[in-house]
Amino acid sequence: MTRILIVDDHAIVREGLRMLLADVPTLEIVGEAADGNAAVTQAASLQPDVILMDLVMPGLDGREATRRILAAQPDCRILVLTSFAEDQNVVTAMQAGAAGYLLKDVLQADLVNAIERVMRGEPALHPEAQRKLIEHLARPTPKTDSELNDLTEREREVLALIARGHSNRQIADTLYITEGTVKGHVSNILSKLHVQDRTQAALFAVKHGLDK
Repeated sequence: MTRILIVDDHAIVREGLRMLLADVPTLEIVGEAADGNAAVTQAASLQPDVILMDLVMPGLDGREATRRILAAQPDCRILVLTSFAEDQNVVTAMQAGAAGYLLKDVLQADLVNAIERVMRGEPALHPEAQRKLIEHLARPTPKTDSELNDLTEREREVLALIARGHSNRQIADTLYITEGTVKGHVSNILSKLHVQDRTQAALFAVKHGLDK
C-alpha cells in the first residue's frame, strides 16, 4: 500500500481527492491537512509515502512546506496538485524538491499513474507544466550583475526569504524587524529587479542561487 497525505486548504477538494482514490486498492489515504504548517506536522506524524500538495494556501504555502518536509523526510515524494501552470510556479515547486506537478482537473487514471511514477523515482509532470519547465531551462539567463549589486545586504536577506515562501510577517520575525520595514524592503527589491510581484522576485532568486 502507498500511504497518501492530502494537503489543500479547500475541504471540497480534499473530499474530491478522497473519492477519486477511494477505490484504488494499492493506495491508502492516511490523513489530510488544510495548510502548509499542518502538512509539516502531519507528515512527521503519519510518515506518508506520497503527499498531494496544493501550492497556494494561507500561512505556510506549498513550496515552503515541501522544503521543510523533504529536509526532514527526504524519502517522501511530494506531488504538487494545483490550479496554476505558470512557469514561475512550476520552476519554484520543482526547485523546492517536488517530484511531480499536476493540475487539479487530473483524471483518476492519470493521478494514479503519477503516484506510481513518483514512487518509482520518476518525475510526473502535466504536459503544460513540462512545457513551461523546458521553456524556462532553455531561456538564456539575463545579465543580472547590476541588479544584484543594487541590492543591499538586508534586501538580499529579504529576497532569500521570499524565495523560500515566507510571508512579510515571517520575514519580520526571522530578521527581528518590523513588518512595515519588510514591506519597504520588498518594494525596493521589486523596483531594483524590475519585476512586478513577489513570485517573479522569488523566481529571480531561485535562478541565481539566492534561496539557499
